[in-house]
Amino acid sequence: MENTPVMEALRKARDKYSIPQELPNSEIQTFADLFASAQKNFANRPAYTCRGKTITFAELDQLSTRLAAALQQRDFLEPGDRVAIHLPNLLQYPVVAMAILKAGLVLVNVNPLYTDRELENLLKDSGAKMIFTFACLCAELNQIIKDTEVQEVVVTEFADLHDNPKRMLINSVLRYIKRAVPKLDWPCSIAFRSMLKSGDPDKFAAHQASPQDISVLQYTGGTTGAAKGVMLTQANLMGNMRQVSQVYDHANWEKGKMRMMVPLPMYHIYAFDVSFCHALSCGHESILVTNPRDLDGFIKEMKAYPFDGFMGLNTLFNGLLNKEEFCSLDFSRLRLSLSGGMALTRPIAERWEEVTKNGICEGYGLTESSGILCVNIPGATRLGTVGVAFASTELRLMNEEGQACGLNEPGELCFKGPNAMRGYWDRPEATAEVIDQEGWIHTGDIAVMDELGSLSIVDRKKDMIIVSGFNVYPNEIEEVVIGHPDVVECAAVAGKNDKGEYVKLFVVPARPDLTEEEICNYCREELTAYKVPREVVFREELPKSNVGKILRKELRE
Repeated sequence: MENTPVMEALRKARDKYSIPQELPNSEIQTFADLFASAQKNFANRPAYTCRGKTITFAELDQLSTRLAAALQQRDFLEPGDRVAIHLPNLLQYPVVAMAILKAGLVLVNVNPLYTDRELENLLKDSGAKMIFTFACLCAELNQIIKDTEVQEVVVTEFADLHDNPKRMLINSVLRYIKRAVPKLDWPCSIAFRSMLKSGDPDKFAAHQASPQDISVLQYTGGTTGAAKGVMLTQANLMGNMRQVSQVYDHANWEKGKMRMMVPLPMYHIYAFDVSFCHALSCGHESILVTNPRDLDGFIKEMKAYPFDGFMGLNTLFNGLLNKEEFCSLDFSRLRLSLSGGMALTRPIAERWEEVTKNGICEGYGLTESSGILCVNIPGATRLGTVGVAFASTELRLMNEEGQACGLNEPGELCFKGPNAMRGYWDRPEATAEVIDQEGWIHTGDIAVMDELGSLSIVDRKKDMIIVSGFNVYPNEIEEVVIGHPDVVECAAVAGKNDKGEYVKLFVVPARPDLTEEEICNYCREELTAYKVPREVVFREELPKSNVGKILRKELRE
């Protein structure tokens, strides 16, 4: 590893928190190893719960083996072919994901809120030959399936893994009363339950994957704009899982005895890490929340299932804290709160700890790092930072001249490690733009490393606002404004006029008579003059991804 001030500070931080410098050897090198370990250690423990139905790790193994056998019976599929999952958080998701990987196929995660154009582009780019989809989302597939390489569509309904009569009741309500299921007329489709029944587990042949085999194609806007398939190998995801296990160890996470609340969609790399890879490694139960935007319904789930862990992001924490019913919940079991996906603001973090008596461990990662790259250690959280990078990870901060930065100097964050992606699927030029000749992955994020080895993400390189030659980072503006008692949400972007760029602020107010002058006066107390917004736009809501991340790009446009 390099001997630079940045790496020296990181090494000291790892020593302080008893994080090994190098990742120890492990018997778990592939998903097959992970699945076998989970079955051996946690077979009778609850694995996933959704809408009142729980499956154990043994049932997960049995269901996925049967489905994997059905996949292997398809003569148009062979190891290495891509199979897409187009599902929200349902019990079917982990069953399908495990089956795809058991059969030696490549899992392609698909955002269930994609438009038909986005869905078509992803399926064409990945070359997926099969897709598992949710019946309520089939309208988009109806439009584009004929123009892709997909040869079979597997359609599941909401309660397909529930017991009768609940299964028939829930599915009938969605189909006939809410009319949420469109009519389908596909010669190449099969019902999920029919496919599951067709699989003969006695004929299943376990696939022997290599650690270097691609296991997941995870699509992302990445660091260069257009959606690209990030190639994540078995070793990438297993390595990252083992790296992040340090967080659970520091939280006194008892294997096989914990419950994690999972409101973020499992197709996203953050939730895939926590509620699939780590759930199987630690044996914790995952409570799958299908629609976290229904905060009232979500709070009922939390009341029904007291939880030890919670994963979320800034906007979700904020929304819950504005609900009296949430603040009155019993948080006595809560020992691990994880934040990622977007910057965590100090006022929200402080209020979360005040309400739950548990501090949020903010982390940072990206699809290209197989998920989490660094995180605050439980019990040693430093607000404003994203914590410490894990074993076997190297970091560099590079200025615009391509020179290495020292401590407390902002620069583009670059990393190396076992969790570093192989590259972008069928995009060698895009890969070369991000992975340099020395193997460093350039994230496009501006960061600072302090003397204690903690990393702070200043902002996205492309989101930076240049005001009269000064760099202004939207995160800093937003952290100040969200502290205003009458602001629900906010986002800062670059406004433009004939003189150049200025700070333009979008605000969701808590009261209708909040004025631009009040906001700007509040900012002047905390910010230097050139950082104070020149324009404030009030909105009823801000555009968000289905993970809940505010979309600055749409606001800029």
